[in-house]
Amino acid sequence: MKRDFALRRLKRRLMPDDIVVAVYQALFDWIAINPRDLNYVSTGAMGQASSHALGLALANPNRRVFVFDGDGSLLMNLGSLATIAEADPPNLRHLVFSNGMYEVNGMHPVPARDKLDFAAVALGCGYRDAASCAEACDLDAALDRLFASRGPSLLSLTVIPGESYPRDYGFIHSAEARERFRSALSSGRRD
Repeated sequence: MKRDFALRRLKRRLMPDDIVVAVYQALFDWIAINPRDLNYVSTGAMGQASSHALGLALANPNRRVFVFDGDGSLLMNLGSLATIAEADPPNLRHLVFSNGMYEVNGMHPVPARDKLDFAAVALGCGYRDAASCAEACDLDAALDRLFASRGPSLLSLTVIPGESYPRDYGFIHSAEARERFRSALSSGRRD
């Protein structure tokens, strides 16, 4: 399925005060599809989305926190799955957009891309629920399960690129982006 198709389906299900932590191409697609102040875009280094999302979930137990990870990005910090499972945040939902490559870093293949099973790894680490979805026709049922489950839960989505969205590195690394998020988070503002 196309990544932007999945993101548009997710957009329809989010609540105004949900926090979204997204990285790399999923991030660029997401901020074009759903620009909002509670998009946490300042993850910095590849692989850190899951760790940042854990901190935000623990600090904001009354908000749902969604992490939109890439397969290559999650591989850079695979141990975070065990840390998240140990912390057991009920409000954390982890989506992995798996395309088998480091898309924004030169389209290099991800190691073991044809063997990786992120749902099995997450369950093995102690996530409460995990599933995979490869077909657009199965996405709504997979999202129903993810949204109904107690976190931490993970949904691994097999995706291909969709529409080409701008890669605005200036914005995601800007003080403005951090301040907008900080302000929305502290004020309880819904956008």
